[in-house]
Amino acid sequence: MNAPAARRDQPLGELIARLSALHPERIELGLERMQRLLERLDHPERKLPPVIHVAGTNGKGSTVAYLRAILEAAGLRVHVYTSPSLVRINERFRLGQPGGGILVGDDELYAALQHCERANAGAPITIFEIETAAAFCLFAQHPADVLLLEVGLGGRLDATNMIDAPLATVIAPISMDHTEFLGDTLTAVAREKAGIIKRGVPVICAEQPPEAIAVIEQDARRLRAPLHAAGEGWHVNVERGRLVYQDERGLMDLPAPKLFGRHQFDNAGLAIATLRAQDRFRVGPAAFEAGIVNAEWPARMQRLASGALLDHAPQGCEIWLDGGHNAEGGRVAAAALGDLEERVSRPLVVIAGMMANKDANAFLANFAGLTRHIIAVQIPDNDNAMPPDRLADAARALGMRVETAETVEAALRALARLAYEVPPRILITGSLYLAGHVLAANGTPPG
Repeated sequence: MNAPAARRDQPLGELIARLSALHPERIELGLERMQRLLERLDHPERKLPPVIHVAGTNGKGSTVAYLRAILEAAGLRVHVYTSPSLVRINERFRLGQPGGGILVGDDELYAALQHCERANAGAPITIFEIETAAAFCLFAQHPADVLLLEVGLGGRLDATNMIDAPLATVIAPISMDHTEFLGDTLTAVAREKAGIIKRGVPVICAEQPPEAIAVIEQDARRLRAPLHAAGEGWHVNVERGRLVYQDERGLMDLPAPKLFGRHQFDNAGLAIATLRAQDRFRVGPAAFEAGIVNAEWPARMQRLASGALLDHAPQGCEIWLDGGHNAEGGRVAAAALGDLEERVSRPLVVIAGMMANKDANAFLANFAGLTRHIIAVQIPDNDNAMPPDRLADAARALGMRVETAETVEAALRALARLAYEVPPRILITGSLYLAGHVLAANGTPPG
């Protein structure tokens, strides 16, 4: 790839805007456009390090975070491709380096995207597809031991599904989401997610609803892919606050994950099971332990203990940020809040903003037993955001006390004017797009 570095008068944002105009829809699932572009790029997807491909509805990003932390603790160079970004697009492209990966710089990312733009020659292609092609070019250029590749949407027809023989395929918990693209039944959604399974390649699967695991088992049998399923091939439990993992190779007693919530024990277990199902890399107990306690993944029950937003909030309050946006995401966030309430009791306020295509009733119902106070806000700078009045109507239908605010900062200022005997616990949630704006406003962007 010999594209020039980014020119200072052509910033990365302008290039992204130009690429976004190549297709009338931001999302259109299908592999034909990727196949065409990768052929013109001389197939960078065939020059990648061993790939671990991760799909699922909830938890796939956290699972990737655990995989990266464990593998890096084992001394390996780890490329990572994830989506969406929260504050800067660079977050999605992590280049493996000795001692730990780094986010791709603006100039190198610009050059990769421009190289793909030229090869594409103006043909229709979605922005995610051309970004994924750029990722393959970047990762093919830089040597590494492994690539962690997160599916964007679905799996079967996702732009990342261009790897013929990955090291392993991983399926995190499946639930209903993006039904306009993936189907309106759990079986249909699972069929799309299971589309990443490859012939003879180990598939490692989180605990799933019966309809989903039936599809995964069927596809694994058809493709003769060894299946390592939670609850059958491996188990993870919480004992005295520690993570206890067990499979046919033995038992591991590990510290609790740094990431908060019971669901993070399951995500960490899925990462452990994945690495124990492959035999290319040796990963010792010390690397598993270090990875579990050091893994970070922003906007997943993240405590904002410092930053600009605290200046607007009630003195002494707790602020938590979670990008959950579907019913299952709401359930695990609510369960984590329940654990916090058992430790230290505080009144709970939920500040929520969602995208218009999400099921606000199903999401907010998870919090009905924890709080009656909801503040609906607009996701800034997003034409597809749900109007706060519509979100407020969903909260009222659940019997919640609800008000609206123009911004998260305004919501926090309104709470600061209230008289609390005990400073409140505040959860900002409903969308990763909202979470990105919150991190930027707080001055704590992901790195």
